[in-house]
Amino acid sequence: MTLTRRSTLAVLGAASALTAAPARAQAKASPLRLWYRQPAKEWVEALPVGSGKLGAMIFGGVAVERLQLNEDTLWAGGPYEPINPEAKTALPEIRRLIDAGEYAKATELADAKFMGVPKRQMSYQTIGDLKLDFPGLAEAGADYVRDLDIDGAIATTRFTAGGVRYLREVIGSAPDGVIAVRLTASRKSAISVDLSFASPLKSKPVSTVEGAQLVLTGVNEPSQGVDAKLRFECRVDVRAKGGKVTGQGGVLSVKGADEVVLLIAAATSYRHYDDVSGDPTALNKATLAKLAGKPWTRMLADHQADHRALFRRVGVDFGRTRADLSPTDERIKQSPTTDDPSLSALYYQYGRYLLIACSRPGSQPANLQGIWNDKTFAPWGGKYTININTEMNYWPAEPTSLPELVEPLIALVQDISETGARMAKAMYGARGWVTHHNTDLWRATAPIDGAKFGVWPTGGAWLCKHVWDHYDYNRDQVYLARVYPLMKGSARFFLDTLVVDPKFGVLVTNPSISPENDHGHGSSIVAGPTMDQAIVRDLFDNCLKAEAILGADQAFVAELKAARDKLAPYKIGKNGQLQEWQEDWDADAQDIHHRHVSHLYGLFPSDQISIDTTPKLAAAAKQTLVTRGDLSTGWAIAWRLNLWSRLGEGDHAHGILKLLLGPERTYPNMFDAHPPFQIDGNFGGTSGMTEMVLQSRNDRIHLLPALPSAWPTGHITGLRARGAVGVDVRWAGGKLTEAVLTANADGKHTVVHAGSTLQLDLKTGQSARLTLRNGALVKA
Repeated sequence: MTLTRRSTLAVLGAASALTAAPARAQAKASPLRLWYRQPAKEWVEALPVGSGKLGAMIFGGVAVERLQLNEDTLWAGGPYEPINPEAKTALPEIRRLIDAGEYAKATELADAKFMGVPKRQMSYQTIGDLKLDFPGLAEAGADYVRDLDIDGAIATTRFTAGGVRYLREVIGSAPDGVIAVRLTASRKSAISVDLSFASPLKSKPVSTVEGAQLVLTGVNEPSQGVDAKLRFECRVDVRAKGGKVTGQGGVLSVKGADEVVLLIAAATSYRHYDDVSGDPTALNKATLAKLAGKPWTRMLADHQADHRALFRRVGVDFGRTRADLSPTDERIKQSPTTDDPSLSALYYQYGRYLLIACSRPGSQPANLQGIWNDKTFAPWGGKYTININTEMNYWPAEPTSLPELVEPLIALVQDISETGARMAKAMYGARGWVTHHNTDLWRATAPIDGAKFGVWPTGGAWLCKHVWDHYDYNRDQVYLARVYPLMKGSARFFLDTLVVDPKFGVLVTNPSISPENDHGHGSSIVAGPTMDQAIVRDLFDNCLKAEAILGADQAFVAELKAARDKLAPYKIGKNGQLQEWQEDWDADAQDIHHRHVSHLYGLFPSDQISIDTTPKLAAAAKQTLVTRGDLSTGWAIAWRLNLWSRLGEGDHAHGILKLLLGPERTYPNMFDAHPPFQIDGNFGGTSGMTEMVLQSRNDRIHLLPALPSAWPTGHITGLRARGAVGVDVRWAGGKLTEAVLTANADGKHTVVHAGSTLQLDLKTGQSARLTLRNGALVKA
């Protein structure tokens, strides 16, 4: 049952009366909080904060608190060059074997001669834990609550013990570059705490005390034959009001304080993918020196102003029910059988919160775990897996008004255009640059993980779509002129390496795979998988658009057009499906329910296939989705959510969203479960819900294209569409009530809703309010 305003107030009032502390009732009632009645026992129950470069997971313990810490440049190994000197010589024979249909032999040769050296990349690592022991505290009273306020970007633990009310607050401050902790109590002199570090790194970091600072110093670990080259430091500055601060060995103790503030700074010697000459101690000391005399209240205010300037750009409401009064972990458990639309809204905004916390200008991009990882070897190395996962991390950035957060991704593309240029020349004899299905802190670009996974040359080309999209959503020609060489370099690689498929007479990539799917004919290695053709087509088309804007290089334009027109077209197979390969092999694949749906790239994130422009191909894509099935790994469910939304199937998309939000694919702290944790599912979920409400494709803005019946009334405000236009959408009774478009650049826009089309010509700063009149879109 959906609550009315009056019944909502009654329920909230009853909830408040049942709790011992008003703060607890407030935590329970807020639609933008994750909250729990008990401390975290497992890592996937802990709550994340982040400053972009630093991350912390807060467990909310009473007698012992654990803050698991990450710094985004702490990876294994050091600068290395993975070029295989035998690759270029082996390439013609690999292609010949593929053309001859000898896929197993081609795979065997590629494994032996074409893979990177080493065959694995480096892993993201953890600093370890900052442990807070509170002598004299045992169990909390019945009023224990821990929460994460994603609007205020603060994690809080509240409880009563021995008649004293304790409050612990943690933030990840981007303005100040620290993780900051405040410990307070309702009685003076009540705070005593022993601080110590624990790290799982085999390099055995050393903990020391320097006055009122606890310092952990160490080095990273070697990996895959690559020596450890990074030094790191984590430094905790302890500020106590009242009481006494002492240190012995690796423990810093505070006794009888009224208040304690901990400022945690961390850094490594990483400066660039080929430079590890930094001084982490000097960096940390400088960070903390800037905060000398700055009170907690000012730090918190600056942090929250910075966070809210990004977070509050978008508002979301899908409706509320009684279910949203339960703790977050209980809501997730009950979500498969409960009407809880505000859980979807919380998940939506949580995705935006996480991206704000782990990707800021100057930081590394969000990796497979965002920034949060408690292991020395993260799942799948915590790398930048660019055959879907890294791209999915950034799907919500542009449409949900977080364009600044894409900067680290574009900086990564700049780096791999340099390392990838060496790879293109050495392995393929080609101009331009290339990278395969993974990269790491050291910007390695070679094929890795074996030929059946790694011989896939279009990772860089896919990243170039994000380079273009950042322009398309913002229309900044200065930016475009700066980054266009990245796109042009990627295109040049394919102009040099596309070959004619002797069976079909079209241009294809060779060798390649359709990530990460075995086609059932001896391997996954193949020529011209559908995904490659779609990605390269987007790359060429976007280069042509950029050339038209910036002033065309006519020779390059002619070369692009000639190659684009010879790319292999989409094909529909005998079962009505969109073919994954040039051959009609979909039914022969080892796993017809495979998690990857790579060949549907053209439906989403691209717009080459759509229900209104290519209905036959859209129907074939739908048949593929039906065959693949809805239930998969977390991120794969999120991709399916976006795809079904593009097909205009709102109720089906909502059913997939229910799968994503259920306890099998969402951990108690709302992290996505692959399993194990991968953050891309969180970001893909936010993107998919956006696609249900707003789609910006094929030079049109589609309002409510896949609205589910489960959200009869609601709104999303602050969204963005291509062409630099802001969009607010409101609906009631399952129908559009209002849309407001605000131009951030001069432009003409075509707006579509339920078969009605309206043309708008807006100047910068101008807004248009749209409503329905007799079922047709009109300007109000």
